[in-house]
Amino acid sequence: MNAPLREPSFRESVDLMFNRAVRLMDLSPGLEEKIRVCNSTYTVRFGVRLRGAIHTFTGYRSVHSEHMEPVKGGIRYAMGVHQDEVEALAALMTYKCSLVEVPFGGSKGGLRIDPREWNEHELELITRRFAYELAKRDLINPSQNVPAPDMGTGEREMAWIADQYRRMNTTDINASACVTGKPLNAGGIAGRVEATGRGIQYALREFFRHPEDVKRANLSGSLDGKRIIVQGLGNVGYHAAKFLSEEDGAKIIAVIERDGAVMNPDGLPIEFLRTHIGATGGVKDFPEGTYVPDGAAVLEAECDILIPAAMESVINLTNADRISAPLIIEAANGPITAGGDDILRQKGTVIIPDLYANAGGVTVSYFEWVKNLSHIRFGRMQRRQEEAQHALLVDELDRLLKEATGDKFGFTERFKAEYLHGAGELELVRSGLDDTMRTAYQSMREVWHGRKEVEDLRVAAYLVSIERVAASYRSKGL
Repeated sequence: MNAPLREPSFRESVDLMFNRAVRLMDLSPGLEEKIRVCNSTYTVRFGVRLRGAIHTFTGYRSVHSEHMEPVKGGIRYAMGVHQDEVEALAALMTYKCSLVEVPFGGSKGGLRIDPREWNEHELELITRRFAYELAKRDLINPSQNVPAPDMGTGEREMAWIADQYRRMNTTDINASACVTGKPLNAGGIAGRVEATGRGIQYALREFFRHPEDVKRANLSGSLDGKRIIVQGLGNVGYHAAKFLSEEDGAKIIAVIERDGAVMNPDGLPIEFLRTHIGATGGVKDFPEGTYVPDGAAVLEAECDILIPAAMESVINLTNADRISAPLIIEAANGPITAGGDDILRQKGTVIIPDLYANAGGVTVSYFEWVKNLSHIRFGRMQRRQEEAQHALLVDELDRLLKEATGDKFGFTERFKAEYLHGAGELELVRSGLDDTMRTAYQSMREVWHGRKEVEDLRVAAYLVSIERVAASYRSKGL
């Protein structure tokens, strides 16, 4: 009797996908091993006095690669956090930063805690103590290790961490750059909260610019009218669903959450649904859709695009063969296991990998870090000068046009308003993110179509990324 297939762990999945790529590369065994392994992982156990007793918490900060510094990666708060997961996520950060040409190494952090069990004041005490334990070992530092938000954390926690670092390093003029994902009023950058979801939108837009790639997914046309299922309406899933439905004409026909799923073939109103989830804690009883208690089954429903935007390993050996979506874009980290990936590839499913798809967050984090180091808001110096220069040109052309046609023709006020609007920080951030996602996709696509042995975008992404990391190590003399 055959033994049942064993599902690889998240870390094993990352290693298996790394192995698929390096088999197609000409790396020395030593360099391959140097790129593969995690440089270091720090485990901290600290106590905080809360509710009349001392509570001990376990946290991690893993550094995968220092081929470039600082290293970068989020901090997640979840009860499931463990060393293997943090190290796998740190490795993904290395490859992700390399793929989108952000000059950071890969890192990741985690604290084993359910943030819903503690009030805001208690969470602040816990976060500050965790930050203290990391910062005193330079595992939070603008030039060495720069955390960001992840699952269970957000702007609030990043502001606490930045303030804690500043208290410990009172003469560091670049203290704000010790962490990204901060609120705007604490050194953050416009567009950071939406960045990963916006990156998903830009990734899909770029994919649909290439008819040959769209055809591989047995689709045609543009994003307009495409039926999309989103798993997880957290920060990433919400923004991706919102932008794709409101700006690209796509229909979000189902949203899967903890308590089940809600479906509507005509498209769900995402803002209304988000408000409902916030008020009730789930999708049940949402008035503009049909409730399905078994949310996992909805992953298998017919659609054009599936967006897993929550936890890792939701598509695996047990359900991959029943996934009907011809195109999957990984908004979460590692939502498809290596075993699930094999099954989907054999079926011909096109997967836009996490390595690329959810890199919007770290890209805009890079912009925030640069802003903090330069100590000036993007657009502040040039915006009004650009507007004045454009106004001179438009006014003169408008005058000449009206003079030549006897006032019959001229520029519309709407055109003038839009053309004369100079780029502020948000516009520049979106422009930089769009350029990053386009350029990175084209680098993957070139390998995908240019090498017969490369069957899918994931291997293409790893090949591009690992080669850049290898080049960096070689230039250091390794």
